[in-house]
Amino acid sequence: MKKAKPDVEIYDTTLRDGSQGEGINFSATDKIRIAERLDTFGVHYIEGGWPGSNPKDMEFFKQAARRKWKNARIAAFSMTRRKGVAVESDELMRMLLGAETPVVTIVGKTWLLHVTEVLRAKPDENLAMISDTIRYLKDHSKTVIYDAEHSFDGYKDKPEYSLATWQAAEKAGADCIVLCDTNGGCLPSEIARITAFAKSNLSTRIGIHTHDDIGVGVANALAGLDAGATHVQGTINGYGERTGNCSLTSVIPLVHFKINKVGVPATSLPKLKELSEFVDEIANVRHDPRRPWVGQTAFAHKGGMHVHAIDRVARSYEHINPEAVGNHRRVLVSDMSGRTNVVLKAKELGFNLSNDTPELKTITNKVKELEGQGYEYEAAEGSLALLIKRLLEHRELPFQISSYHVSMRRDDGNSICQAVVKVQVGDETEHTVADGDGPVNALDGALRTALIRFFPKLKKVNLIDYKVRILDSGTGTAAKTRVLIQSTDGKEEWGTVGVHENIIEASLQALVDSMEYALLWK
Repeated sequence: MKKAKPDVEIYDTTLRDGSQGEGINFSATDKIRIAERLDTFGVHYIEGGWPGSNPKDMEFFKQAARRKWKNARIAAFSMTRRKGVAVESDELMRMLLGAETPVVTIVGKTWLLHVTEVLRAKPDENLAMISDTIRYLKDHSKTVIYDAEHSFDGYKDKPEYSLATWQAAEKAGADCIVLCDTNGGCLPSEIARITAFAKSNLSTRIGIHTHDDIGVGVANALAGLDAGATHVQGTINGYGERTGNCSLTSVIPLVHFKINKVGVPATSLPKLKELSEFVDEIANVRHDPRRPWVGQTAFAHKGGMHVHAIDRVARSYEHINPEAVGNHRRVLVSDMSGRTNVVLKAKELGFNLSNDTPELKTITNKVKELEGQGYEYEAAEGSLALLIKRLLEHRELPFQISSYHVSMRRDDGNSICQAVVKVQVGDETEHTVADGDGPVNALDGALRTALIRFFPKLKKVNLIDYKVRILDSGTGTAAKTRVLIQSTDGKEEWGTVGVHENIIEASLQALVDSMEYALLWK
């Protein structure tokens, strides 16, 4: 089947511009893995890095040259030839060609301020640097994308000179001229006006490259597309310098669903959330739950009126079907919940609950009562599932904590914590002691050791996150405390919650729920 020609080319610079973001660091292997996933997803260009800038980028290009890419073309990035150096003698050009990529992206100066004050070059010399570089690379059979740095600030300062730089790139044979809002400070109206001006004065394909310094990176990219650009650059999840680049995880679905143009293949869209999470995982960055389109809360509903409406007509509070981008609807249960929230959430958790279920009113009221006491179930679905199960099935815990004791002492300057737990399972009792790095760690160890004798599957359960929040700080050290625990069995994760004036008691509640959830569901 013949692939549809894109209306909008998607150019990914996660591996170069994205890696310049604070806290983002990719190995050569990481970059290859991300590039392979981007290629499978269907982006048109993957910018791998800057040849010669570091060993990792050179290793990436070496490995990339040995691979066959199905959809994407690999691009190497560099700058125009240096001032006063012939292009054929410039070491940058030798390293760029050595990357052996079919596409090269060259950045050049558009803003006269940069030409005279940063490069310390004459305006005509900058034009020659642009022309010489592009012409040289075209003579070596490369597709050349020209990134016109500071296009918008440069145009606002000296429009005639900015146009002259773009025209120099066009005359030299650039295949695409990309207008860059390098400082990320322009408004969509400015982007639209200047892009339209460039479009009316150039015959070459126009691209747009935006940053998110004032929070409108994606809006600016759309403004550029609306004004005639047909190539958009950005990064997965918006990684990049300062506050980041235009996020392709927003631009890609916007192109397809909102402006009805062909970008990546339509069959790739349901894999968008998976791609977003994969890149975060490789970058060792916690996935942003509030990220548009692909975040955990992008299609989460809490208000009773909202949930009641989506139960009848989903599009009444959802702009698209969540599954279209690989996401899913989530119903949240809180003190603002109505019966519909509880019914839908219970179904999501695997319960056969309906508006006719006799226990529905009791469950709804109990949730509201506990939320009023400080419990929170949005991040503790394990505890919520147990609450519903207890009220529906009127069942007791598979085990009981008969007693526990936690103590701390100092020994040669070291703090030692110890927990003693007595557990009742049926007619049998288990009494265990455990030391820990802190009182909760010791309590966790003692409880787990006591239960493993009866329930060996709990060996696989581990606590991976522990959060504490003071709910009423006005009461000082007597304040009520909420403890949220995240647990895993190595395959899935679940959250549980406990609330009490005593932090140890609150922690024990959450730990007990975690163990019970593992026994009943995992």
